[in-house]
Amino acid sequence: MTTNSLDLPVASATDTQRPPRHYLPEEFTVTDWTTLEPFFIELRDRSIASGPELERWLLDRSELESVLSEDLAWRYIRMTCDTQDEQRSTAFQFFVSEIEPNIAPYDHALNEKMMASEFLPELDQEKYRVFLRSVRQALEIYRAENIPLKTDISTKQQQYAAIAGAMTVTLDGEEMTLPRAADRLKNTDRAVREEAYRAIQARRLRDAEPLDSLYTELIGLRHQMALNADFPNFRDYMFAALGRFDYTPQDCRNFHQAIRETVVPLIDDLDLERRQDLALAELRPWDLDVDVSGKAPMRPFETGAELLEKTIDVFQRLDPYLGDCLRTMRQMGHLDLESRKGKAPGGYNYPLDETGVPFIFMNATSSLRDVVTMLHEGGHAVHSFLTRNLPLGADKHPPSEVAELASMSMELMSMDHWDVFFTDADELRRAKKTHLESVLETFPWVATIDKFQHWVYENPEHTEEQRHQQWQQIFDEFNQRTVSWKGLEGFKPYLWQKQLHLYEVPFYYIEYAMAQLGAIAVWRNYRQNPQEGLAAYKRALALGYTAPIGDIYAAAGIRFDFSTSYLRTLADFVRDEMAKL
Repeated sequence: MTTNSLDLPVASATDTQRPPRHYLPEEFTVTDWTTLEPFFIELRDRSIASGPELERWLLDRSELESVLSEDLAWRYIRMTCDTQDEQRSTAFQFFVSEIEPNIAPYDHALNEKMMASEFLPELDQEKYRVFLRSVRQALEIYRAENIPLKTDISTKQQQYAAIAGAMTVTLDGEEMTLPRAADRLKNTDRAVREEAYRAIQARRLRDAEPLDSLYTELIGLRHQMALNADFPNFRDYMFAALGRFDYTPQDCRNFHQAIRETVVPLIDDLDLERRQDLALAELRPWDLDVDVSGKAPMRPFETGAELLEKTIDVFQRLDPYLGDCLRTMRQMGHLDLESRKGKAPGGYNYPLDETGVPFIFMNATSSLRDVVTMLHEGGHAVHSFLTRNLPLGADKHPPSEVAELASMSMELMSMDHWDVFFTDADELRRAKKTHLESVLETFPWVATIDKFQHWVYENPEHTEEQRHQQWQQIFDEFNQRTVSWKGLEGFKPYLWQKQLHLYEVPFYYIEYAMAQLGAIAVWRNYRQNPQEGLAAYKRALALGYTAPIGDIYAAAGIRFDFSTSYLRTLADFVRDEMAKL
């Protein structure tokens, strides 16, 4: 039986029951602040006379936070499933504007109460070391004047999903979402690809101005938050808010440089091979997703139900526990997989802290990318299941460097079983090669977005024109260096606007490259010893956030290291695996 650092058995993946509550009434639901506030008051004013009583207080607080977290989760999930439903949007906004701002002062007061308790030394300092470190950080950066700013920011972030979710194009007389239109970029007819590409970019360009203005407003609000908390810029504030204890902004800059030196030349070589295989005088942006063999786009499934069934089969082959995770989610209706008009863009796995059974949201359109997305979010889902029994809600939320390790490793380890989706041997080889190319392509794009964010928030007074110029300079440094953009110059300054992270979760991006590097190392271990590689992966995930990042990576049998030499070693491993296909 798998255990974590707290010696708790990992919960059954087939359990659909919410665990019993110890603090809140079983029937309690979040309706308004009036019914919620008494619990915060009781926690704030409770007398604590011993170490065990402090721990009981901590667990009661965690239960309250888990209930609130899950309530907010469902409001967000329902809103993103249908961004055009005003009731859903209003319900989410109610929580953001009427509940969250009232919670923040109590949250700060409870942090102060705990850290000031004379019984704090009686808590198991090893068991709670990561949690207490995060609480101390939260106390340091808390400012009451930032509460209304956070509400404003959350409201504006919601605007991005509404704008992007409403984007459609009409091709061959059919109105379709942008993700569905993007499938045409895999069409073997170059004219079809070009038409789709231009239509997508032209549609994005229609909203370029409001999206630019929205981003400018967000930058201003975020910079003010940083100043209020005595940080020189929002980048430094976010490094503290995200709990980045294990690396610095300079480490990120060094990582950008390492990617430019080691991975970008590999991508240039792949693009040169692509141009030669396609017999083109020059590569254009619409030539980068088509299969060079001249075959039609892969269609590994037809419906969301088929995608789920096949993914369950893949997970089952890896480990029956993994298959049970997805079966339980299907039984509980915790999936919304197919793309449709009005649905928010992107995909996510949303943890549900009290139930312990997460929700997967995505925009599937029957492509290989959808398969990878489903496997990716499925890796996140497994992570949620493996941490269900951890006592504190905070323990269930590791930083992104760990969370994305769970998802990206699943993409790679599952490849041995992709014949479930691709029964033809040539199609299977083609799918694997395509995905491994995308693994390498992750690094330059992540470096692009991250370096752009560093510049944006280090220079918060910049003009929109300066932003566009800086974006193009950074884009050209890392991406499509052998691709011709002749005649497309009007689209290029706005390519960053498709990255929802810039609007909704700032600075949550470099973790993808760090975790991708770790995932390659996990996969290398799995290739050498599948049983032990998978067991180490599960052991690491079961830790949740009860250990520092480096210790979690060590539990997986890998290093938290993004040096040039380590990156080169693992990038070469990927190229070698591609050569074997």
